[in-house]
Amino acid sequence: WVGMAVGLLDSSPVFAQVIADCETALAPFVDWSLTAVLRGQEDAPGLDRVDVVQPASWAMMVALAALWRAAGINPTAVVGHSQGEIAAAVVAGGLTIQDGARIVALRSKALRVLSGGGGMAWMSVPETEAENILTAWPGQISVAAVNGPSSTVVAGRPEALDELLAHCEATDVWARRIPVDYASHSAHVDEIHDTLATELNDVAPRTGKIAFHSTVTGGLLDTSELNSAYWFRNLRSKVRLAEVVQQLAAPDVVFIEVSAHPVLISGITETLGDTGAVVGTLHRNTGNLERFIESAAEAWTHGATIDWPTLLQPYQARTVELPPYPFQRQHYWL
Repeated sequence: WVGMAVGLLDSSPVFAQVIADCETALAPFVDWSLTAVLRGQEDAPGLDRVDVVQPASWAMMVALAALWRAAGINPTAVVGHSQGEIAAAVVAGGLTIQDGARIVALRSKALRVLSGGGGMAWMSVPETEAENILTAWPGQISVAAVNGPSSTVVAGRPEALDELLAHCEATDVWARRIPVDYASHSAHVDEIHDTLATELNDVAPRTGKIAFHSTVTGGLLDTSELNSAYWFRNLRSKVRLAEVVQQLAAPDVVFIEVSAHPVLISGITETLGDTGAVVGTLHRNTGNLERFIESAAEAWTHGATIDWPTLLQPYQARTVELPPYPFQRQHYWL
């Protein structure tokens, strides 16, 4: 969203420094300013361009992950959804910020070739039910991502998707179009295979320090395997988010969606059931430090350890005495 995290740019040195580092890393591959895009300046390209919104989103994720670390959250594992895996690989230490910038910038440019030839839609049904529905459009629409037990994304030809959405409306199946004009995670991206193989050939992955759970392979993966071939598979293969979340779910695990606006929380929450918890980071039109502190507080109530003195330092906050009785740590709802 236009203006995302401008408040953090002006109030958080940690966030601002990582955004500056991302801007420097992106510079060899783009002809626009990341800061100008985030601030929505008149001379900056809009977020309606795939080769702008994807690098901007990647930078946001990398910078917000650094902000969580500064607040005391050091992840034991990272998971990425589609292009989010590029940010996850940087956070894990498997890619340099320069290689992350190269992948997200050049791959999103290549996607422009596919503009107008496809589309994507979100269906509120299990994967198996979606596949049954899609049998009416063989070879035209396929499952692109499984985000939760009843959260499935499909991709395919625009006219076929129009027919699918009309069918869903007529049969009371909740579905909506995703505002993109290409079909990621489907056979449509085969057209740019050779381009990506050439342009990403110089990417030099390495073994990271944080566990990287791949939504391409569906399990733990050594980040030294994140070469150019992997990043094509990441774009071509089905996103297996629900499967990976289910593997990582545990009573004391807190999932944090590191993004400018939460879009995966519902699917993750449904996957987790009563096991574990999930919180967001920022929300649309609220990208300031106060919003981040609210998310940190939410994570803290689920058992995450937050470095409150560091996080609240800009406010010159002070500690106060606790009430003279022990907290029972039970939730009471009005």
